[in-house]
Amino acid sequence: MRPFLPIEAEEFEIPDHAQVVVVTGAGISAESGLKTFRDAQGLWEDHPVEDVATPEGFDLDPQLVWRFYSQRREQLRDCVPNKGHKALVDLEQRLKAGDGSFTLITQNVDGLHQAAGSEEVINIHGNLCETKCSNISCAREHTAKLDTRYYFAKVPRCEHCNSYLRPAVVWFGEMLGLDEQRKAINALRRCDWFIAVGTSGMVYPVAGYVEEARAAGAQTILVNLEPSQNAYAFHHFIEGKSSEILPQLVSCKESST
Repeated sequence: MRPFLPIEAEEFEIPDHAQVVVVTGAGISAESGLKTFRDAQGLWEDHPVEDVATPEGFDLDPQLVWRFYSQRREQLRDCVPNKGHKALVDLEQRLKAGDGSFTLITQNVDGLHQAAGSEEVINIHGNLCETKCSNISCAREHTAKLDTRYYFAKVPRCEHCNSYLRPAVVWFGEMLGLDEQRKAINALRRCDWFIAVGTSGMVYPVAGYVEEARAAGAQTILVNLEPSQNAYAFHHFIEGKSSEILPQLVSCKESST
């Protein structure tokens, strides 16, 4: 593959009939004030990743893991969608009003895209605001109680089998949900525009989605503060904050009609 080409957002015109897939990572949430796991001051700083983001860590100390994710829920209460989130809502609505399609695949578990108004969202790594039974043979899903009284209480238990409830997120070493992965691949195989926003390009299989999109013939664009690890796979790179770049990138231009 040839190297990506740095370019300005204004140079693009996404037409109303475009088939668009957007992948978002921690960068877009960071602009709403959420810490990212990979930052120097990120959420792993006090705990090894294997202690709080693996099934083994949960089995060893479920109370620690519950408290860790409760802190994330507590932080989320004070965060709101930013202009980047809202720009993607605008793009989805424009494409749906035209003859296009829009699929948003997010690695974020914070629900900010849905809070902004996005509808076609694939939560590829799960949802922080949901829980599920840790018993694989049960695995019933529940809505987490977003109430500070429950944040640091004992780990809740499943009402069906009495096993511990765990955050409904995909931990390291776990497989993605089959239904979410199927929907994502189907969208990638028919897209003609692929935009990755605020991603590290390190976590697979999502980091490989750009190659799926290129195989489908899509134009591929990376929007990030710096080149991601998989930046070489993109046609174009737009450097900057997603809250500033996305409103320019997705705006409807007269020549796109």
